[in-house]
Amino acid sequence: MRYLADVINWLGLKGRVVNIADELSSSYEPSEVIKNAEKERKAVIFKVKGSSIPCVSNVIGERDVLYELLNSSSDEDAYLKIIDGLNAAGIGYSFKEEKFSDYFVSLDVRLDRLPAIKFFRKDGGRYITSSVVVASLPDNNDFYNASIHRLMLVPGRGLAIRLVPRHLYRIYTENLSKGLETPIAIMVGCDPLLLLSAATSPPYGVFEFSVYEKLLGGKTSIVRTPKYGIPVHPSASVVMEGKITKELVDEGPFVDLLNLYDSIRKQPLVKIESLYVNVGKPFFHVILPGGNEHKILMGFPKEAAIWDAVRRSVPKVRKVRLTNSGGGWLHAIVSISKNTDGDGKTAIMAAFAAHPSLKHVVVVDDDIDPDDISSVEWAIATRFQAAKGLVVINYARGSTLDPSSADGLTSKLGIDATYPVKEREKFMKPEW
Repeated sequence: MRYLADVINWLGLKGRVVNIADELSSSYEPSEVIKNAEKERKAVIFKVKGSSIPCVSNVIGERDVLYELLNSSSDEDAYLKIIDGLNAAGIGYSFKEEKFSDYFVSLDVRLDRLPAIKFFRKDGGRYITSSVVVASLPDNNDFYNASIHRLMLVPGRGLAIRLVPRHLYRIYTENLSKGLETPIAIMVGCDPLLLLSAATSPPYGVFEFSVYEKLLGGKTSIVRTPKYGIPVHPSASVVMEGKITKELVDEGPFVDLLNLYDSIRKQPLVKIESLYVNVGKPFFHVILPGGNEHKILMGFPKEAAIWDAVRRSVPKVRKVRLTNSGGGWLHAIVSISKNTDGDGKTAIMAAFAAHPSLKHVVVVDDDIDPDDISSVEWAIATRFQAAKGLVVINYARGSTLDPSSADGLTSKLGIDATYPVKEREKFMKPEW
């Protein structure tokens, strides 16, 4: 079993951990140290005043760290791990059940003592940003859902949870229609691959822990929370039990993937009834909103989905990148090998189908590296003609994170910046 502390120790041996000696305020100061660690391509350990649990951030702030955790040597191998994990998830899995009390001890429910962070000046409050929320399906208590949600501390009352119209929202609304609250367990400080698994999107009813099991390549353990019997992973640093109530409170503003403030919304209040900490060496995982780690966790599963969809549509996909400036979410660059001149547009349509939030996609030839933005711009300058290579789809579903959209309704733009198959030599750079 791998703990977050094990991953930190491994990074430390590689010289990729920074330790901050001074205790930090829970407001703003952690953001600065995390941004500095990003520049150094390192994780950072720090403590927040008023909390006894040390914090860590930027654990998977770099692609190479994620690939090593996946035991992958290339983009393709890493994508296949995700795709195969999703395809096999929910099929024949059986977790090893252990005793909750062997791993966790109870603490007073003092949420103000948790190292929740106010990251930016206009934030609605102090936030927990790496929480994995586990809930049972209303129509089948033997099936569970795990997903990542931001939690805003509401002093003296509980936590405001941001719910988007996905699986946990469906569970919550189904319970609400019956006049019921939704029991949940919240994990903070997990193995990064468990976080990644919770960020994937298997079909409703498939427990994301089974994705985690496939990524690990072996059986994983669970323990059940004392009050509601909800499965959590024994490596979690902090576990909370409670209910998503019927009460709504203001949540936000909060900085999203695009480094813009998300709106203030009425969101459900979570009442926490029990709080536990791991008997091992716990770390409170802090993910900087809009930072590299946030973008990798959210974007990488979608990058794998785009790669999978495009490879089924064209002869060869060299590389896919959801760009950093697009928040790791809205903009994609796809490098392909063409057989026919229609392959560029086919790749565009496949990318949009695989990731509905995608707004812009540029398709380039296999001699162009999507990580080299100058090379991509050169391909657009020399190989793209709007009359032939431009694809515009109006009034399509996009992302509500995009402030220029009409509540998520958007225009999508595809650019086929590939050269004509029969005129290859005309578009090649000279060789030395």
